[in-house]
Amino acid sequence: MVDSLSLGEIFALATAVVWAFAVIMFKRSGESVHPIALNLFKDVLAFLLLVPTAYLFGEDLLRAAPFQDYLLLVVSGIIGIGIADTFYFKGLNKIPAGLLAIIACMYSPTIISLSIVFLGESLTMLQLVGAFLIVTAVLTGVSRKGLRTVGRRNLFLGMLFGLIAVVANAVGIVMIKPLLDRSPLFWVTEVRLLAGVISLVAILFFFPQRKTIMSSLLAVRSWKYTIAGSFFGAYLAMVLWLGGMKFTQASIAAALNQTSNLFIFIFAALILKERIDLKRTVAIILAVGGAILVSFG
Repeated sequence: MVDSLSLGEIFALATAVVWAFAVIMFKRSGESVHPIALNLFKDVLAFLLLVPTAYLFGEDLLRAAPFQDYLLLVVSGIIGIGIADTFYFKGLNKIPAGLLAIIACMYSPTIISLSIVFLGESLTMLQLVGAFLIVTAVLTGVSRKGLRTVGRRNLFLGMLFGLIAVVANAVGIVMIKPLLDRSPLFWVTEVRLLAGVISLVAILFFFPQRKTIMSSLLAVRSWKYTIAGSFFGAYLAMVLWLGGMKFTQASIAAALNQTSNLFIFIFAALILKERIDLKRTVAIILAVGGAILVSFG
């Protein structure tokens, strides 16, 4: 029988594989679906699926908690889901998924940096080395051939959107870290998802072309990618992530989760036929290695 530690590691590694596959589906879907519409759809689907899943695990959507806890989760959902995921999808529309995977490795050092500033945590030498490797990886991954392929403007915007997504996601997690440590994970996830959905609906009201944005979901050729990405990325990966966090140490789970960027790189080559060269290969190895050092450090 598999013990709880190895079970947690299996869940964490499965999270990385499932999320990587979902990103490739989102990349395909984003060719015809607007980032806001795509984000809204995957959040609604995930919320609807997580509610009965939470009940199966004995958790309730509403629980007795201070108003401040709910408020904190709502703000976290707006920043970490409504804003972060929308910019992530915008980044996917601008640059290759493999390059965005390298930039996404900035998540770990961003989390550590924010934790130092706001939570009083300290940075070890190993984490410094890891952060240095990730920055080096990003610089290595941006090749001149890549500039010619996607264009300087798209490259700049894609990297900028990716960094905004990373920072927003990290802020959304760090701000609820003390609350996360003492709260049921399904409840936290559901409240954040609901806040993300509400914020995206509110944002849509400020877009005169909101009907066009939402009608992009009706593009027949993207249905299978939109549904697959949303199911695997927003629901299944979330459940597996929760399992990894529950059955193994958070540092181990986080390090294994970071390998998703390596799998994105591989899937992008196999499914999207993105070009693999030596510089990109070295970059993704440096980035994932650095992320793992930051997580374990």
